[in-house]
Amino acid sequence: MEGWSGQGVLFLLSLVANTLSSLAGGGAGLLQLPVLLFLGLAFPVALATHKIASIALGVGATLRHLRGDAINWRFAAFILAAGLPGVWLGTQVILLIPEAWARAALGVLTLGLGVYSWRRPALGQQHALRNTHRDGLLLGAIGLFAIGVLNGSLTSGTGLFVTIWLVRWFGLDYTRAVTYTLILVGMFWNGTGAWFLAQQAPVRWDWLPALLLGSLLGGYIGAHLALKHGNRLVKRSFEILTVLVGAKLLIDAWPGLLASLST
Repeated sequence: MEGWSGQGVLFLLSLVANTLSSLAGGGAGLLQLPVLLFLGLAFPVALATHKIASIALGVGATLRHLRGDAINWRFAAFILAAGLPGVWLGTQVILLIPEAWARAALGVLTLGLGVYSWRRPALGQQHALRNTHRDGLLLGAIGLFAIGVLNGSLTSGTGLFVTIWLVRWFGLDYTRAVTYTLILVGMFWNGTGAWFLAQQAPVRWDWLPALLLGSLLGGYIGAHLALKHGNRLVKRSFEILTVLVGAKLLIDAWPGLLASLST
């Protein structure tokens, strides 16, 4: 992707992917990572490059969300403490897991999230914080740790898992859940994953300016739309994107599954 035209393509790709991700609470990898692979980057290089670029998504969303409702920083610190060790573990085991099987399993789970949310119209429409007692926080932390492992190893759609976990287990509405996801997963989880992945794989630094700018603006625009239009739009965006991400993961995994079964 040389020259201004190539940088323009990368910028538009990043802008669209991250606007949708910021609105739905995850899923930027649905468009961004596969295209980086299509453009010729090896999987570890594309993953590391995408992870670094996605940090700007969290920055852009944070700039907009901080103008809305105040963040509960104790709860935010809890999400970080529970998830970051899982992110680190995920970056260490990524090369040990058969990619096709991991993508297929993640695809099935992601599709399930969309169907689950769609079948429950009232889910995430009201904010009613729950499970903040000791046992509830412990189970919540285990869930965030497991999602962190996925985030560190497979990038596509794992922010969506954080969003639905915050809605289903802790009782947040969709708009608040997306706020926490974009700020904490977008900046800190992805930042941690990017750091460790960059130690294991080269990064296409010359592609990053366009990807970072698109992520920054996309994060801000998506967050603005979420705050302006509320939980119903965010919920519908979440459901549509989970189905698309899940289907894309299954399609990508299918050739590898066939190959592994035939050996």
